[in-house]
Amino acid sequence: MWHESSLFTRAVRRRRDPVAVQALRSTAAAVISYVIALRLSSEPAPLTAPLTALLVVQVTLYSTLTTGIRRVNSVVAGVLIAIGFSALVGLTWWSLGLIILASLIVGHLVRVDEFVPEVAISAMLVLGVTRVADTAWDRVLETLIGAAVGLLTNLLFAPPVWVGPAGEAITDLAGRMRTLLRHMGEHPAGPNGVEDAVARLHEARRLDNDIAHVDGALRQAEDSLRLNPRVREGLLFRLVLRTGLDTLEICAVVLRVACRTLTDLAKIRDEDPLFPPPLSHALREVFDHLAVAVDSFAGLITAQVSANAEEAEARLARELATARSSRDRLAGLLLEQVRAHPAQWQLHGALLADIDRVLDELGVEKRSERLMEELDRHSRARRERHPRMARLRGPLTPS
Repeated sequence: MWHESSLFTRAVRRRRDPVAVQALRSTAAAVISYVIALRLSSEPAPLTAPLTALLVVQVTLYSTLTTGIRRVNSVVAGVLIAIGFSALVGLTWWSLGLIILASLIVGHLVRVDEFVPEVAISAMLVLGVTRVADTAWDRVLETLIGAAVGLLTNLLFAPPVWVGPAGEAITDLAGRMRTLLRHMGEHPAGPNGVEDAVARLHEARRLDNDIAHVDGALRQAEDSLRLNPRVREGLLFRLVLRTGLDTLEICAVVLRVACRTLTDLAKIRDEDPLFPPPLSHALREVFDHLAVAVDSFAGLITAQVSANAEEAEARLARELATARSSRDRLAGLLLEQVRAHPAQWQLHGALLADIDRVLDELGVEKRSERLMEELDRHSRARRERHPRMARLRGPLTPS
């Protein structure tokens, strides 16, 4: 029974995999566009239509729309350049160089971004045939067919919302940060203490790569929420995830600095224990509570149901309160340690400051403040982009 459930879970995940979804959608759009182009174009093999559909269809509706518009612009610009050159010169080595140069310049002028080479490719393909005018307009027609089919594919078959994979990536990142925090609470004495401290520092540095991976997944989720008919509050979802990742990124930087501080302390103490037993126990307790708090914070920002969000927020508040109590006990013990080793007061103070910064960043009030700031910033940007719409809404807004 468990085996069947595991197979079913893997099958569902595979079905929702972006690569599989992209392959099925692109294949269907390419075949449909080729069948339509066979009926409407005079070309015996109108492969431009399926090629355009293949390149236009993306995982998200937003990227499909933007990509389709840029690709149509690039092909039409290349065709028009080829028609102009064909009326003046034939195909020679110098005319080929001129048309490539002109196409690349025009591609930047019409702002087709990554499809600038497509302008030159379209111009060369059209210029290389004998019936330039007929072939040119057939190519434009096939491009429009492929782009239209690609757009309709995502309009009729709404692409999935990739909030789930982005949430899983954030949860995995929080899990690695939780593991790092638990490792930071371990302080063996002797030569291995320095080696372990250096290993924790490398572990903290590897979080940068993890954050880059999560950022890519989050960007895909943000695109899937734009212009998607399935989502009513796409902006709020995007901002909750984005501000949550920003908080985790700040915490990751602070933890890396704390690991650097622990490494410096380990090198100074050398053979001696890094901290006396009471202080070591208090520090481990603080890091353990911070580990649970990071995990609770990830659960809060990825919660999709309001009840789950409230439970995660309550759990986070309790864990942060306990962590602050442990932090206060740790501060008193660190003060005694500074009196015993006054030369190391800067490192001890830096470690306590790093703990305070993580506690502050994970706070519920801090998260709400950051989310409201982002909402206000997006509202101001929208009013600046559409001032007339803002003036129309103004009188309708209740006072």
